[in-house]
Amino acid sequence: MSRQIVDVEMLELFKAELTLCKVKKGEVVAVLSGGEDQQEYAQAFMLAAQSLGATTFHLNVPKYGQGKVAGLQGRHALTGNQPAIDTLKRVDMVIDLLGLLFSREQAEIQEAGTRILRVMEPFHILKKMFPTEDLRRRTELSRTLLQSASKMRITSPGGTDVTYGLKQYPVISEYGYTDEPGRWDHFPSGFAFTQATDGDVNGTVVLMPGDILCAFKRYIQSPVTLTVKGGYIVDLKGEGTDALLIKNYIDSFGDPRGWAISHIGWGSNERATWHHIAASQVVASEHIMNALSFYGNVLFSTGPNTELGGTNDTPCHLDIPLRGCSLWLDDFHILDKGDFAYPELRAPGR
Repeated sequence: MSRQIVDVEMLELFKAELTLCKVKKGEVVAVLSGGEDQQEYAQAFMLAAQSLGATTFHLNVPKYGQGKVAGLQGRHALTGNQPAIDTLKRVDMVIDLLGLLFSREQAEIQEAGTRILRVMEPFHILKKMFPTEDLRRRTELSRTLLQSASKMRITSPGGTDVTYGLKQYPVISEYGYTDEPGRWDHFPSGFAFTQATDGDVNGTVVLMPGDILCAFKRYIQSPVTLTVKGGYIVDLKGEGTDALLIKNYIDSFGDPRGWAISHIGWGSNERATWHHIAASQVVASEHIMNALSFYGNVLFSTGPNTELGGTNDTPCHLDIPLRGCSLWLDDFHILDKGDFAYPELRAPGR
């Protein structure tokens, strides 16, 4: 086996991240990975945890799991591997380099009190979007506002006018680190979201040029109009490739639940950039946290709701951050055409 040399800058950044996560002497930190992926991250996180006094180990599973379908939402290489799951339930914290999101296995590990930090982005994104205490404050305030609301309305100059009934599901905040038992977060991030009450999303969503189809790392090029009734997209219209692409993608799963409306929320990370897909020369290696987190976006999505405790576990998922929207929670004006209208949610200097 070749000797691995861990980058000093990476080690220091990961140590700072684990310090935010309150990793300390006496804790046990497990790093979870699949195959040969993210081996440099695995070594750097273990050394960072060790430097803070924690006991650490690397749990590496076969990349494609126990004969299961991996690489889809909620389907991953830990599926069916109960001994590995039981091991992770006994530690204080898991660094997830595998991708357990939307899975029953992740929920089982969290319920045991283990906190989980997902890390998928390349190093330059982790560095650029590194979390701050003020980002946590604003994201947690977003969560509080969502928890207290019974209705959300979203409009846009392009023609969006849709309402979400709330209250059935919890609210999740992601600010880039986790220091509480059983809590999951994604390093880096910066947004809060919830799920509508089952069947209670109605109206029109118009996807406009510049909105992002995260699954394809592509900007919408021409308007796509989605008619939503009872929590499902019942009609899709558009003259360009985007409408065909969305319809073909959802249809390819052969699962009508792929047309369901999933989570909704907004981004609050001023260090994230909307233009990253166009500007980056290495976008293929990037995940989607710039898109999900950029300041003032409305995070609209379709498909599963298991992350929030629902029963729709379809593997068909689309995250579509929307630009320039206005958003209200009951009578509180949160966003005005992509800018925060609620003063306490504004980032310093914005």
